[in-house]
Amino acid sequence: MGKILYFLCFILSVFPTDANENRRHIHVTRRGSKKAHIGDTVAKIWIEENGSKKIEIAWSELTADEEADIIAVLDANYDYINECIDRVFSGKKVDILRINKKK
Repeated sequence: MGKILYFLCFILSVFPTDANENRRHIHVTRRGSKKAHIGDTVAKIWIEENGSKKIEIAWSELTADEEADIIAVLDANYDYINECIDRVFSGKKVDILRINKKK
Protein backbone atom coordinates (compact mmCIF):
# COMPACT_ATOMS: atom_id res chain seq x y z
CA MET A 1 0.00 0.00 0.00
CA GLY A 2 1.42 3.41 -0.99
CA LYS A 3 0.69 5.75 1.90
CA ILE A 4 0.48 9.31 0.62
CA LEU A 5 -1.01 11.43 3.36
CA TYR A 6 -1.88 11.34 7.05
CA PHE A 7 -4.80 13.59 7.97
CA LEU A 8 -5.97 13.64 11.56
CA CYS A 9 -6.98 10.01 12.24
CA PHE A 10 -6.94 8.97 8.56
CA ILE A 11 -4.42 7.44 6.19
CA LEU A 12 -4.88 8.26 2.52
CA SER A 13 -3.20 5.78 0.23
CA VAL A 14 -3.14 4.19 -3.19
CA PHE A 15 -2.50 0.58 -4.12
CA PRO A 16 0.11 -0.09 -6.83
CA THR A 17 -2.35 -2.54 -8.43
CA ASP A 18 -4.74 0.39 -8.98
CA ALA A 19 -2.53 1.61 -11.85
CA ASN A 20 -4.82 -0.17 -14.31
CA GLU A 21 -8.06 1.34 -12.97
CA ASN A 22 -9.88 3.71 -15.29
CA ARG A 23 -10.02 6.58 -12.73
CA ARG A 24 -7.47 7.68 -10.17
CA HIS A 25 -8.66 7.33 -6.62
CA ILE A 26 -7.58 7.32 -2.99
CA HIS A 27 -8.35 4.73 -0.32
CA VAL A 28 -9.03 6.06 3.17
CA THR A 29 -8.33 4.01 6.29
CA ARG A 30 -8.48 4.97 9.96
CA ARG A 31 -5.16 5.33 11.74
CA GLY A 32 -4.79 2.98 14.66
CA SER A 33 -7.07 0.37 13.17
CA LYS A 34 -5.56 -3.05 13.73
CA LYS A 35 -6.45 -3.86 10.13
CA ALA A 36 -5.24 -0.58 8.54
CA HIS A 37 -2.15 -2.31 7.15
CA ILE A 38 -4.26 -4.87 5.30
CA GLY A 39 -6.75 -2.54 3.70
CA ASP A 40 -9.48 -1.83 6.23
CA THR A 41 -10.76 0.84 3.85
CA VAL A 42 -13.52 3.14 5.10
CA ALA A 43 -13.83 5.16 1.87
CA LYS A 44 -12.81 5.22 -1.77
CA ILE A 45 -12.65 8.66 -3.34
CA TRP A 46 -12.25 9.39 -7.04
CA ILE A 47 -9.91 12.32 -7.69
CA GLU A 48 -10.17 12.63 -11.48
CA GLU A 49 -12.25 11.71 -14.47
CA ASN A 50 -10.92 11.55 -18.04
CA GLY A 51 -7.66 13.16 -16.89
CA SER A 52 -9.35 16.18 -15.27
CA LYS A 53 -9.72 16.97 -11.59
CA LYS A 54 -13.03 15.70 -10.26
CA ILE A 55 -13.17 14.75 -6.59
CA GLU A 56 -16.15 12.63 -5.60
CA ILE A 57 -17.00 9.83 -3.21
CA ALA A 58 -17.08 6.38 -4.82
CA TRP A 59 -18.31 4.84 -1.56
CA SER A 60 -17.87 5.66 2.10
CA GLU A 61 -18.49 4.62 5.68
CA LEU A 62 -17.47 8.11 6.89
CA THR A 63 -19.70 10.81 8.33
CA ALA A 64 -20.65 13.73 6.09
CA ASP A 65 -18.30 16.00 8.08
CA GLU A 66 -15.38 13.55 7.70
CA GLU A 67 -16.05 13.29 3.97
CA ALA A 68 -16.12 17.09 3.62
CA ASP A 69 -12.84 17.44 5.54
CA ILE A 70 -11.08 14.79 3.44
CA ILE A 71 -12.38 16.25 0.18
CA ALA A 72 -11.07 19.68 1.25
CA VAL A 73 -7.63 18.16 1.94
CA LEU A 74 -7.64 16.32 -1.40
CA ASP A 75 -8.61 19.51 -3.21
CA ALA A 76 -5.96 21.63 -1.46
CA ASN A 77 -3.20 19.05 -2.09
CA TYR A 78 -4.34 17.73 -5.47
CA ASP A 79 -1.07 18.28 -7.38
CA TYR A 80 1.04 16.74 -4.61
CA ILE A 81 -1.28 13.72 -4.40
CA ASN A 82 -1.14 13.13 -8.15
CA GLU A 83 2.65 13.36 -8.07
CA CYS A 84 2.72 10.79 -5.25
CA ILE A 85 0.40 8.47 -7.15
CA ASP A 86 2.76 8.63 -10.14
CA ARG A 87 5.67 7.77 -7.83
CA VAL A 88 3.81 4.80 -6.27
CA PHE A 89 2.84 3.45 -9.70
CA SER A 90 6.46 3.70 -10.88
CA GLY A 91 7.78 1.98 -7.73
CA LYS A 92 9.47 5.07 -6.26
CA LYS A 93 9.58 6.22 -2.64
CA VAL A 94 6.93 8.67 -1.45
CA ASP A 95 7.35 11.28 1.27
CA ILE A 96 4.16 11.07 3.32
CA LEU A 97 2.49 14.43 3.91
CA ARG A 98 1.19 14.94 7.46
CA ILE A 99 -1.72 17.30 8.12
CA ASN A 100 -2.66 17.51 11.78
CA LYS A 101 -5.48 20.05 11.70
CA LYS A 102 -8.46 21.07 9.62
CA LYS A 103 -8.16 24.13 7.43
